[in-house]
Amino acid sequence: MSKDLHQNSDPTKMGQGRSIAVLTSGGDAQGMNAAVRATVRVGLYTGAKVYFVHEGYQGLVDGGDHIRLATWESVSMMLQLGGTVIGSARCKDFRSREGRMKAACNLVKLGITNLCVIGGDGSLTGANEFRTEWGGLLADLVQAGKITEEEAKKSSHLNIVGMVGSIDNDFCGTDMTIGTDSALHRIIEVVDAITTTAQSHQRTFILEVMGRHCGYLALVTALACGADWVFIPEMPPDHGWEDHLCRRLADQRSRGSRLNVIIVAEGAISTDGKSITSEQIKKLVTDRLGFDTRTTVLGHVQRGGTPSAFDRILGSRMGVEAVMALLEATPDTPACVVSLSGNQAVRLPLMECVQVTKDVTAAMAQGRFEDAIKLRGRSFENNWNTYKLLAHINPPDVKSNINVAIMNIGAPCAGMNAAVRAAVRMGIVQGHTMLAVHDGFDGLAQGQVEPFTWTSVSGWTGIGGSMLGTKRSLPGKMLEEISLNIAKFNIHSLVIIGGFEAYVGGLEMVQAREKYEELCIPMVVIPATVSNNVPGSDFSIGADTALNTITSTCDRIKQSAAGTKRRVFIVETMGGYCGYLATMAGLAAGADAAYIFEDKFSIKDLEVISVHILAESSTLISHRSFNNRNENSNANYTTDFIFNLYSEEGRGIFDCRKNVLGHMQQGGTPTPFDRNFGTKMGAKSVLWLSDKLKECYRHGRIFANTPDSACVLGMRKRALTFQPLADLKADTDFEHRIPKTQWWLKIRPIMKILAKYDIKLDTSEHADMEHVIKKRSPLWK
Repeated sequence: MSKDLHQNSDPTKMGQGRSIAVLTSGGDAQGMNAAVRATVRVGLYTGAKVYFVHEGYQGLVDGGDHIRLATWESVSMMLQLGGTVIGSARCKDFRSREGRMKAACNLVKLGITNLCVIGGDGSLTGANEFRTEWGGLLADLVQAGKITEEEAKKSSHLNIVGMVGSIDNDFCGTDMTIGTDSALHRIIEVVDAITTTAQSHQRTFILEVMGRHCGYLALVTALACGADWVFIPEMPPDHGWEDHLCRRLADQRSRGSRLNVIIVAEGAISTDGKSITSEQIKKLVTDRLGFDTRTTVLGHVQRGGTPSAFDRILGSRMGVEAVMALLEATPDTPACVVSLSGNQAVRLPLMECVQVTKDVTAAMAQGRFEDAIKLRGRSFENNWNTYKLLAHINPPDVKSNINVAIMNIGAPCAGMNAAVRAAVRMGIVQGHTMLAVHDGFDGLAQGQVEPFTWTSVSGWTGIGGSMLGTKRSLPGKMLEEISLNIAKFNIHSLVIIGGFEAYVGGLEMVQAREKYEELCIPMVVIPATVSNNVPGSDFSIGADTALNTITSTCDRIKQSAAGTKRRVFIVETMGGYCGYLATMAGLAAGADAAYIFEDKFSIKDLEVISVHILAESSTLISHRSFNNRNENSNANYTTDFIFNLYSEEGRGIFDCRKNVLGHMQQGGTPTPFDRNFGTKMGAKSVLWLSDKLKECYRHGRIFANTPDSACVLGMRKRALTFQPLADLKADTDFEHRIPKTQWWLKIRPIMKILAKYDIKLDTSEHADMEHVIKKRSPLWK
């Protein structure tokens, strides 16, 4: 859609006279409730009527009480619930024309011409078929006397928008489907638990995960836990894999590893199409090697539990985009599916996505496995290639004579160690010597440098904090010592993993190149901080883990008030001057407000929010309100000030409590996102350095003094990109340690709308319809 079309329209009136129905179909997935909640609330915000369809397509066919009007309150307290509150069911009736006629009749009688379907490719294909034959169904209903000509005329066109809910992430066209991240959380929790017992007894564990037709869960799990082997349906192991597997497991044991982990997708097959089962693998390992071997089949535990912060935010954003897509659709607009590309919501033609998904299945059936990997998307292919490089020792015969040093800078965060491990192993694969620098720039200045080996980083992906040690010190006052040690240890390039200090420290090193020739080496900064405030990247390693910690804590706080009638919580989050955590946790936990430095607020704003909370508390029998406050959002309107203000204003109506979450946000084991993101960033940084070193090799030595020889590796919209440190200065607020432009600020209004504030949603930047073949992102899939 063009911008001009939206700019003159009032979003609060877009849906007047319109009716929207929302249903969940097929297998349940965590995060579906967030999508339902957003669809209902944004639909009501636009002035439309919104209906729940209970029990999926079966409810659409049965009608009656299965299709009910939704209210604002009917979707309260849904965010933290797994599964789907409105129910899902397999429906044979809808597969017949007679069943679809009943469904059409039920919709026409209620004046519903907009249908939002949350489900897998089968559910969405069914929705498209329903839309395609809509005109014929109405004609038959008129002829049968079930509806009048006037009713048929009023409902002459059916708009369909899909959101993909599937833990398998098996739908082509989107980086992540709703529920996938939560399923990975369940899997990684089990892997971490199994690892401890396996190490105690020197065992081999075989873990079977879901994925009958798609190996995404298995592949990302293998990357995230450093598994010794992974079996996925898209790429069966080569002939003779039994010997290869046993050699690899024996080799790992001989190098001191106390455990082996093998990940198996339930749909894993051999090259001749026969199933490879976890029991078959167990028998092989036990018989050939005599290893103590155990199998764990996770099953439906992967579908259960609380949705992750990622899935709540994903479902919420997709729900907003789905409503806008429905209300902007014309009879000529093809049925679309709302997808995630990098950090952007996009609209794709539904049947294009379905066709590519079917093409993957066809390629596997025909034995074209390389094509199947490619059809899954460039980033799925990158995942596979990265895993193959990092999973086992395969260094070249000839060393490169290049020394690459790795250090952590700033505050510790979950995922740093995953990035270090990937960088170390990718460097060894490239033939480089990898050096560990302990305690940041201080350690480099003091000569705390030692070589890494392949096994010295074993098991690092699941460990939080910084195994290398990290400090906030900047190099400015230690440049002399640092340059001497770079020469002493013959360091040819540097990987700096950390937060804002890593960026500023890298910049100081670059600016000192004129004085210290030893600093004329390629450098790459990998953003790793819970604050997500490093310029040049939309995401930082560690922010997702912190976000999940805050979200789960807010869930517990909310639950603690279950026995009270009305309570308001003020929750203080970390982030320095960056409001990312406060905003995203607010969206994930269902907060009423998030006070941040970037979005200035005054006493009048606090008064508006106070009045809003009072109104909600006065009308609802039980009301629990959240207000997130970023630690440095305002020097005067402190957490204590806001707590005292609300305590006074709410006297006799609600109680007020405050919670300062503190350093627990920096701790914990890394989430699957941070493990995978850190692994990709670490591997990609060393590959880039290898290329840059070749460019900078002059007259028998390394000399790098151009701006593009010192870069930040960041996620920008849809791709991992390298940007010169110097080029990012113009977009950096050095006083407050934040980038001047931050993408997530644009989704702040969504949180306010979902909390029932009277604000205007900017619809000028909603997604255009794109095409599948043009959209590929390297972050997740």
